[in-house]
Amino acid sequence: MSQTGKGVKELIEEVIDQGLCTGCGACLTGCPYLANHDGRIVMIDKCICNEGDCYMHCPRTFLDLDRVSKAVFGNSYDDGEIGHFLEIFMARSKNSEIMGKGQDGGTVSSLLVMAIEEGLIDVVACTQMNEEKKPHGYLARSRQELLQCAGSSYEASFALEAYRSLSKDSLEKVAIVGTGCQIEAVGKMKQTPPPKSPTPQNIKLSLGLICGWSLSPRTFHPYLKEICELPNVCKFDIPHTPHYSFDLHFEDNPNIMSLPLDEIKPFINPACQFCWDMTAEFSDISVGSAGSEFPGWNTVIVRSPMGSELIVLAKQKGIIETNPLPNHRLVNLKKAALRRKKTAIQNIVEKTGNDKNLLYLCGLSESIAEKYLNPKI
Repeated sequence: MSQTGKGVKELIEEVIDQGLCTGCGACLTGCPYLANHDGRIVMIDKCICNEGDCYMHCPRTFLDLDRVSKAVFGNSYDDGEIGHFLEIFMARSKNSEIMGKGQDGGTVSSLLVMAIEEGLIDVVACTQMNEEKKPHGYLARSRQELLQCAGSSYEASFALEAYRSLSKDSLEKVAIVGTGCQIEAVGKMKQTPPPKSPTPQNIKLSLGLICGWSLSPRTFHPYLKEICELPNVCKFDIPHTPHYSFDLHFEDNPNIMSLPLDEIKPFINPACQFCWDMTAEFSDISVGSAGSEFPGWNTVIVRSPMGSELIVLAKQKGIIETNPLPNHRLVNLKKAALRRKKTAIQNIVEKTGNDKNLLYLCGLSESIAEKYLNPKI
């Protein structure tokens, strides 16, 4: 699929102005023409380039699932509800400090700390929150820095801007943590290496976050600032059902501010309604709370040999503990992922008015498109 002759201008027209930007940060390459301003990608000067990495690696310009899958796994795209995987189970950290700081079971933080301490990776491109709890991309190189990044803000973070900030000549072994759209961008980089960034062969590990949606920093953050003292917030959480709430935990205060989830939903990034990938299908390991049986546990989907090796090492070293994922929870997870795919395609078709124009899913095979357009499945 040829995408020559497209750059910043087309990125603005086809993605930003169309409400498709997910806030992944893949387009922020040190280019003098683009910047993240108040949670939005803006063009700060007229671009003179006819082609650009910004367009090439954006997950919402074009996404050939089969080509990306071959670049990541060496296999054709698995059109199952949760994509290609080797095993799936529940897990949680066995470290009390990480459990206290991490989200749900603290599995992601535990795996990354171990990977750095074992020398498997040198740096993690992840998300950190500033004093006002505004998320941004960050490069963590130690246990302490990783623990400062533990937890979730539920806001788009432009985390890949951190990876793209590494020197082109960097030889550091990189891990990337991100949601499905961010991991899709990484897959596109592996398919077509960006000339201004380190070779994607340096990306030794990708941990995908199972994601229902993200909140828009431009709208949600001002709302938060009106209802609480953000510097005092130590954790955001959406507890397991039936709570149906968005909870704010505070330093040195046992009281929790619990907001109805319906009050938060108006701040969801509009681009999320077009997202196809709930479970970060192109990662080495996907982790989240969806499908786990009890609070304090993560659902873990292992997708690659590298992911399997990391889990085996973590269990051998007593870093994490695991339990089988009950079958009914797996069924529920697959149903949720299926709904996401169907809803995304339905929303895309409603937007374009043409079931042959699937926007960024232009590389979707006709058979897969028909499968998810079918209202009976």
